[in-house]
Amino acid sequence: MALTKKNPRSKFYELLQEQVHNEFNASQQYIALAVWFDNQDLPQLAKHFYKQSVEERNHAMALVQYMLDTDHHIDIPGTGDVRNDFTKVDELVELALEQEKEVAADIKTLTKAAREEDDFMGEQFMQWFLKEQVEEISQMSSLLNVIKRANGNLFEVEQFLYRDSVGDAGESDATMPPVAGGSL
Repeated sequence: MALTKKNPRSKFYELLQEQVHNEFNASQQYIALAVWFDNQDLPQLAKHFYKQSVEERNHAMALVQYMLDTDHHIDIPGTGDVRNDFTKVDELVELALEQEKEVAADIKTLTKAAREEDDFMGEQFMQWFLKEQVEEISQMSSLLNVIKRANGNLFEVEQFLYRDSVGDAGESDATMPPVAGGSL
């Protein structure tokens, strides 16, 4: 059985491999947040973060598909530590916002690495993720503002999410890069 030769690793592809881990870890963290909200009988907040979890999983699998499409080896990583203990609702959304800001910084680093390596296809691939991070940070900031304005009345937050849904978590995006195994 002949093995196919894979393209050599560049800094960009090493960072892509790390980002697969980061996206899966973000997915797991969002599940932890969703379960916490479920346990507090806050179904709209739980639903929002379950959808966010699936979205992060899809992002990881889009990175995997890109590496498959460009003939690079992929290792599917485990995830890192996940925080499960919280005392106030705003802690959870602040964590999510910080996580999205970290991902945005990672995506910028990836884009810069592709540019420095004259990897025009890699840089083009990263453009969708840059746009996505602007949306992700904006929606988490909005949700955090709603929570703070509700001043402890979580039923107002639940009504807001039921009525207005923050962002498009879980909705189909025709411009999203292909996802290995298909988008969930």
